[in-house]
Amino acid sequence: MRQPLFYLPPYLKALTVMIFIIVLVFFLIIGKSLLIPLFMGGFFAVLLTPFSNFLEKYKVPRAVTCVLSLLVMMTLVVGLISFIISNVVNFTKDFDDVSGRLVTMAQEIDTWTFENFGLNENLAEKVETDYLVTMLNENSKSISAFALNSIGSLTGLVLIPIFMFFLLLYRDHLTKMMVMIYRDRDSALVNMRITNLRKLVQNYIVGVGKVMVILAILNITAYSIIGVKHAIFFGVIGAILNIIPYVGPLIGVMLPMIYSFLTMDSILYPALIFGAYQVIQILEGNLLTPKIVGGNVNLNAFITFLGLLVGASIWGIAGMILVIPAMAILREIFALSEHTKPFALLLGEEKDENEFITANEKTDDTT
Repeated sequence: MRQPLFYLPPYLKALTVMIFIIVLVFFLIIGKSLLIPLFMGGFFAVLLTPFSNFLEKYKVPRAVTCVLSLLVMMTLVVGLISFIISNVVNFTKDFDDVSGRLVTMAQEIDTWTFENFGLNENLAEKVETDYLVTMLNENSKSISAFALNSIGSLTGLVLIPIFMFFLLLYRDHLTKMMVMIYRDRDSALVNMRITNLRKLVQNYIVGVGKVMVILAILNITAYSIIGVKHAIFFGVIGAILNIIPYVGPLIGVMLPMIYSFLTMDSILYPALIFGAYQVIQILEGNLLTPKIVGGNVNLNAFITFLGLLVGASIWGIAGMILVIPAMAILREIFALSEHTKPFALLLGEEKDENEFITANEKTDDTT
């Protein structure tokens, strides 16, 4: 058995890992404006790799397939942004009578509290409608700024398609680089792991996309039955926000609830929306995601939740979107080496422990 070159006490190993984490987080914060477009371009490239491979089977040059893939991605993104902007513009017409709506509701609350508890808070006189209207106008102007913050900057919006193009163009070079890094392992095994890694990310993104389409249909149907205006917009936005675990679905339902509270005649509508949200989330959590997305990620719940917090604190909205597939990729990369397999086990589910033990036994038998 080959002995290690030098021995490090356990406390020095722990200190080394902590220093590495600190340096990594510092690097992620400093390089935010460059790394966010790079990661997003990478995930778009992985998603459209099958499309590019399909065209290359018919002798289409790789440069041409990359350009066509880029056009497909830009068409989808521009269409989504146009859809959101056109609907947000229409919202301004619905908030014309927000002041009167709030005053009427405050009067109803005053009447109910006086009749049941003998209290008269005069909420109708305390409602600052001018402040509310000003706040709505200011927030509507900041929508574009919020969208840019999710990708880092305006420069990032330009860099994403550029990075995607080059990652698609040079994807074989990246595979050869990984094989050279793990040259002490069987090259066929490394190639198989990289292929599996690419399929894992593709299956995850495609699976999440299918869940989003089904959720959009369910949301639109529920909101239309309830009678919410702009049901298609709220249904699509709620489905898109579902890509952010835990936090996204809650934000997705708060938007139509607040809108119906400010623009509709009864407080029953927000309650119905929340009830529909609960039913749809039960279907999504117990049926849609397990059946469609399945075990493509295989991250345990604690690591997922911790990753969301870290991603949000470092990269904001973009970090929350990118952190889950990024950790899934890290898990597969850690599994390539015996020295980093414990980290892969840390990120994965408990059921993966037997898999790593079996792999280690096979390695020992080989040596």
